[in-house]
Amino acid sequence: MVRTAILYGKQMRVTTILHIDMDAFFAAVEVLDHPEWAGKPLVVGSPADKRGVVCTASYEARKFGIHSAMPSRTAYRLCPHAIFAPVRMSRYLDVSEQVMAILGDFTPMIEQLSVDEAFLDVTGVMRSWDSPAALAGAIKARIRKVTGLTASIGIATNKFLAKLASDLHKPDGMTRVPEKREDIQAFLAPLPVNKIWGVGEVTEKLLHQAGFRYMADIQQVGPSVLVPVVGPALADHISRLARGDDQRPVITESAAKSISAENTFDEDVQDRDTVRQELIRLVEQVGRRLRQSDQVAQTVHIKIRFDDFQTITRQEQLPDPVCSDRRLIAAALALFERQSIVQPVRLIGMGVSHFRDAGQTARQLDLFADEAHEREARDARVDRALDHLREKLGPDAIRRAGSWDGKSQLNKG
Repeated sequence: MVRTAILYGKQMRVTTILHIDMDAFFAAVEVLDHPEWAGKPLVVGSPADKRGVVCTASYEARKFGIHSAMPSRTAYRLCPHAIFAPVRMSRYLDVSEQVMAILGDFTPMIEQLSVDEAFLDVTGVMRSWDSPAALAGAIKARIRKVTGLTASIGIATNKFLAKLASDLHKPDGMTRVPEKREDIQAFLAPLPVNKIWGVGEVTEKLLHQAGFRYMADIQQVGPSVLVPVVGPALADHISRLARGDDQRPVITESAAKSISAENTFDEDVQDRDTVRQELIRLVEQVGRRLRQSDQVAQTVHIKIRFDDFQTITRQEQLPDPVCSDRRLIAAALALFERQSIVQPVRLIGMGVSHFRDAGQTARQLDLFADEAHEREARDARVDRALDHLREKLGPDAIRRAGSWDGKSQLNKG
């Protein structure tokens, strides 16, 4: 079933899902803060002369073939006169909070996907509106009035269709997908198979080789025909979505399963101390985010990618959940010191998982419980002070010394 019927008294109503997607969000915020950049090709991400990637490109820059995840050096070759602006995540998060607060004024049924997009289940509030389009128009108008930015909205009976629709008429677009099954399939039929969630470049190539280029091609066969091409699980997934069938609900509360940070070096790094110092910096980022979420974590992992793109990960479960930088650094460096570095490092990353609420953490008492609790209290005071200073002065205002010895600290707490 594509349509989900909900009973209101004696009246049956169809589920209405909106997908709100801010237009070129990072670039749009930069233009908002720098009006002189309006109408010019703008690239937000790594500098043109550094190794790194594009995060967002303005629509003017996209005309030159620039897109997200493209190396910045490639973007520069495509458009040497483009403006390259650094990522200002704190600013984008501030605007994102404004947008999400606006959405919350229309419905509590919100599933935020990222800083610039969200699903809304507006089925329960449609009695107050003449049509879904009227509601979507009101949301767009409010976003523009409050933030000065534009959003594109897809309207449909499920999440897949709504997300697909929001991307069809960007920027500042609104697209409504029909509700009847036969009309939905007709709407999807001419679209290429890469519009299906889960169909990336490799799967798209396999489908093309088997003669499936458009959703209409998939609609004409059963899932069993796709099994030899993409396997049973993906065959069923592709077959259902090509017909517009998606039963996933809007999930309003989805706790993060992990918090992580990583950095790709401008140039491959052979010096172990340089990699170690960057790892410490990443741990401090993760620790701060962990404390901001009022959580503690019990599993620590690191990721190392070498110059040949070989990637390794190592993880360790701690005796009890923590959020202090001291203990997180000790655990991360312990993992790092056990790994030999025999070739240049391209990327270093660190993350934590298996969360608990900080207020509900129970520690096993031991002979040195009082001393341990005092040490934790001292760590908490130091971390809070550093968090406050970094928030005020910038994330790199205070750095631990490169000679910080995680191995010697590990056995002390």
